[in-house]
Amino acid sequence: MSRIRALSAAACFLCSAAAFAGPFNYPQTKTVDRVDEYHGTKVPDPYQWLEADVRESKEVEAWVKDQNKVTFGYLETIPQRAQIKELVTKLWNYEKYSAPFRAGGRYFFTKNDGLQPQAVWYVMDSLTAEPRVLLDPNTMSADGTLAISGFSVSDCGKYVAYAVAQSGSDWNIWRVRDIDAGKDTADELRWIKFSGVSWTPDSRGFFYSRFPQPPKGEEFTALNKNMKVYYHRLGSSQSEDVLVYERRDQPDWNFGAGVTEDGRYLIIGTSIGTDDRNRVTYKDLTEPYSSTVDLIDDFELEYSFIANDGPVFYFQTKRDATTGKPAPKGCVIAIDIRKPDQANWKTIIPEAKETLVGTGCVANMFTATYLKDAVTQVRLFAMDGTHVRDVEFPGIGSAGGFGGRRDYTETFYGFSSFAVPPSIYRYDMITGKSTMLRQAKVDFNPDEYETKQVFYSSKDGTRVPMFITSKKNVKLDGSNPTLLYAYGGFNVPITPGFAPSNLAWMELGGVYAVACIRGGGEYGQDWHKAGTKLQKQNVFDDFIAAAEYLISNNYTNPSKLAIRGGSNGGLLVGAVITQRPELFGAALPAVGVMDMLKFHTWSAGRYWTDDYGSSADPEEFKALLAYSPYHNIKKGTKYPATMITTADTDDRVVPGHSFKFAAAIQAAQSGDAPVLIRIEEKAGHGAGKPTSKSIEEISDLWSFLVKNLDMDIRPRKE
Repeated sequence: MSRIRALSAAACFLCSAAAFAGPFNYPQTKTVDRVDEYHGTKVPDPYQWLEADVRESKEVEAWVKDQNKVTFGYLETIPQRAQIKELVTKLWNYEKYSAPFRAGGRYFFTKNDGLQPQAVWYVMDSLTAEPRVLLDPNTMSADGTLAISGFSVSDCGKYVAYAVAQSGSDWNIWRVRDIDAGKDTADELRWIKFSGVSWTPDSRGFFYSRFPQPPKGEEFTALNKNMKVYYHRLGSSQSEDVLVYERRDQPDWNFGAGVTEDGRYLIIGTSIGTDDRNRVTYKDLTEPYSSTVDLIDDFELEYSFIANDGPVFYFQTKRDATTGKPAPKGCVIAIDIRKPDQANWKTIIPEAKETLVGTGCVANMFTATYLKDAVTQVRLFAMDGTHVRDVEFPGIGSAGGFGGRRDYTETFYGFSSFAVPPSIYRYDMITGKSTMLRQAKVDFNPDEYETKQVFYSSKDGTRVPMFITSKKNVKLDGSNPTLLYAYGGFNVPITPGFAPSNLAWMELGGVYAVACIRGGGEYGQDWHKAGTKLQKQNVFDDFIAAAEYLISNNYTNPSKLAIRGGSNGGLLVGAVITQRPELFGAALPAVGVMDMLKFHTWSAGRYWTDDYGSSADPEEFKALLAYSPYHNIKKGTKYPATMITTADTDDRVVPGHSFKFAAAIQAAQSGDAPVLIRIEEKAGHGAGKPTSKSIEEISDLWSFLVKNLDMDIRPRKE
């Protein structure tokens, strides 16, 4: 569809959205006479009133209750729902460990016994010592909705600073615990979001970043601006914290501050959005009155600090220091701050064919994590860039961890895949030997499953990878219920990983497919940029092509094909069902960005303009309106069975996105398939959700698919 036709279609739909309710008995949602003008184009917004915070608007609160009543009433009619919940619970009920890490002379890890609401933090004085509970968030709230969202150990090992988040909010409260005493100090820091803490070597305090306190009643919707870096000294109140760095002339800039391992420098990274572009500023902490120095003073590229040898700083970046040319798949360089001119920079690890996604420094070696066709590879390099060895993994999968200090000779990592439960390993940096410490015991037989990686062509001929996992010897007769997932944004790579929810889907007889589409980070900067702003349609084309591959290769057919995605992936699902509604049997858009004209005006939305662009720009406005899910719903269309999910306290992608989309598509639906919205209470964007809520939500999603894909799942026998 041309841009002009897209504008016309969107405007036409919005003028008449409330006139058609379809055959399903949805709550009647009122409309308002709201029209916004963008660059001379008038765009109606009849459901604008649903943008109000549910905690502040009785009208929106009543709408939420009415929608949930219909949704849960529908779910209760599905006879297999109890059986599905029983299966999900069984598969979820296993001990879940994180990889341990070493800090302050101790070892730390998390563990969930199986069905605990939140994971518990443990500490050990050695790897062979008996673990003891350090922090148990399950004792901190009655309903399990309080989660630990940040954790930082002091260099001396006496204290841990930890963050708690309530009901999934991005706002964190930081506290400090005396590890030996097992008690909190009086320290408490508020209005912190998107920031960790970094201790000084004397362990007397730490640096952190925070926003000003938002106006009362706007805590979850107000734009986050004017971040500043502070130093907090233990035992003092937050009002006494020392302002370390700010830019009053740049209210949109955001700061992350970290102390170098030798304790000499404070490194301040400055960003303006979600893109991998940042400035670098440093401060010499050995000089009490030293000024901050801008080392990188533009936002052209990524410069992720790795380590330092005194005044020599090592960064992961996307510019080759030797040639000065772009290195879109990443490299490691060294900058001597005594000779900071670019002519003096040195490339330590040059760009490879694979994508460099992270670099650490342990045992005086760089631990470089790469992706080859979305599969993890880890390579070790000496400090001069000499290749030492590669870490060997047991198959196609994802590995994460490899943290530590330069004087450690060990590190830890976890490995998993779609049908391979997580395993935790200790890695000896000197010998290169991996020793398994733990392997998850999940109640299923992994030998019954197989994962294939295939490649397909998108609309413009681009080669795109996709993982397909199912039970072995699945019949390619076009009748398999299939769930297709993707994300496609913000340079985030989607790699093979284990989730009990996806295993439950496959145990029910489903095929699970994951498409690694453009916009993500699977193939470096060029792959990411090809799915942003004016090229965002590539993302949707890639996803549609994945669906067509699954159909043409006889895995499934449109009536048996479901799609799922969350956040940016929720946008993805919303966009493709408005573009190709006939291609899918069911859709599960979660916490999606659905109003692409206003997203930047709420909460953290302004950060996303790096990927999406902004309706303030005339050309970007046309592109946004052409695919914005909310604005491209058309009256009289047969949409697939759709269950939208969101949460009432999501302060990242505010629930108004999903509310407006649900009201509009319900009004436009002409087919018999249900279009429902499930709104979780006391939950946020997804992080920190209690186990019970996660199990209930997944059980409801799979029940919805079982019914609407007409899957042969018999009710449980009592």
